[in-house]
Amino acid sequence: MSLPRFTVLAILCVATFACASATAVDADRAALLKTDQQWAAVASEGRDIDAIVSYWADDATVYPENAPVIHGKAAIRQYVAESLKIPGFHITWKPLSAVVSRGGDLGYTTDENAISLQVANGTIATFPGRGVAVWRKQDGQWKCVEDIWNSGKK
Repeated sequence: MSLPRFTVLAILCVATFACASATAVDADRAALLKTDQQWAAVASEGRDIDAIVSYWADDATVYPENAPVIHGKAAIRQYVAESLKIPGFHITWKPLSAVVSRGGDLGYTTDENAISLQVANGTIATFPGRGVAVWRKQDGQWKCVEDIWNSGKK
């Protein structure tokens, strides 16, 4: 018994679309992870405030640990500038995973991070943490829209 030609074509179309969708999501996931890795490198250098802030969307919200919520790129820029003035301040993070929606326009990343700064006795202390960032693709680029982190205590 052979399948009608239409049935065979329908099966091929569905299979092709499913493979194409999975390939597109994989490509989006790789692009998101690469974007977060690039952001981590720029932030770790700690020199170019505008470059650091460029990874957030204009309407982004940041939820720093034990601090008020920060909304909007102007306020985030001020927060980053003030952070970079803290003696001994240094931030690093390592993206661990990226997940992207089937539509390819939303995703999130997880990370392990560390913030170093000078403490009361003058030494530099490093505080490990972890974070989650929600990303939205706009104009073909991934932009962070929600950014939260906390201590990495187990």
